Amino acid sequence: MGNMFKVGMADMKCCHAPDAITTLGLGSCVGVVLYDSTKKIAGLVHIMLPDSTKINNNENRAKFADTGIDDMVRQVVAAGASRVNLKAKIAGGAQMFAFNAEKSDLLRVGARNVEAVKAKLSALRIPIVAEDTGKSYGRTIEFYPESEELLIKAVGKAVYKI
Repeated sequence: MGNMFKVGMADMKCCHAPDAITTLGLGSCVGVVLYDSTKKIAGLVHIMLPDSTKINNNENRAKFADTGIDDMVRQVVAAGASRVNLKAKIAGGAQMFAFNAEKSDLLRVGARNVEAVKAKLSALRIPIVAEDTGKSYGRTIEFYPESEELLIKAVGKAVYKI
């Protein structure tokens, strides 16, 4: 077993098997794993917001679905992944506030993040092969490029993999 690389909020990193990659605290945020199963290379970006064009302070490109995914693709390809072999697994995008959130787009950050991630991956023609999104609880994820397993941990729930 290799090292476990930690990805912070609005951050991204790559790893090669046997190393693995993790991020904590995916509430309304979405963790996007891009990987090449033939080269056993993976990258993880921790998306906080859907659209960089709606925010004045948008220098941290990893924070946004529209820019973070583009940068993650460049990073995994630079690490040796083949662009045509990239696949994605996503998790997070929870609805963390229970009060009438469906009526306020501002409070639907999780759903908007998931929609933006899916739209960006579709535009880039990167298939999403598995996802665990929505619901009302936060998640911690770990991705293992060797086995292509995404482990999902949530308080009070059994650990499972997709």
